[in-house]
Amino acid sequence: MNALPRPRGSVFVDAVYGLLNPLPFGFFVAALIFDILYARTADVQWNNGAAWLNAFGLVLAIVPRLINLARVWITARVRATSADKAGFWLYLVAIVVAIVNAFVHSRDAYAVVPAGVWLSACTVILLSIGQVAMAVTGKRGGLDRE
Repeated sequence: MNALPRPRGSVFVDAVYGLLNPLPFGFFVAALIFDILYARTADVQWNNGAAWLNAFGLVLAIVPRLINLARVWITARVRATSADKAGFWLYLVAIVVAIVNAFVHSRDAYAVVPAGVWLSACTVILLSIGQVAMAVTGKRGGLDRE
């Protein structure tokens, strides 16, 4: 098989992607847990925590998604599989749902339930399906690495 030479900056980009990619998922799962706790207890601080966790998850999702955008659609058009593209779209839709969730959490605390719980759950489910889609292909970073 003919392997393409690996660009010099690729190792650094792989390291940044590997470091930052799992972090948003953790924040979104924690936001879902906080939303469920708020729905059960009606303690407003759980809602505030969920709003902050969702915001941090969105901020930390920017860099890995830009790297994934470049890998799947710009630099590796030939090597990107359908699972890579499906994972990209699932992550993108999950981020859009998380943005809507951030707007829902900006409302009065008592107006967040049940929409905040459902949106948090949809975000986590979409991210999970996207990760499984990329893991099924056996490629950890989503793309074929030489």
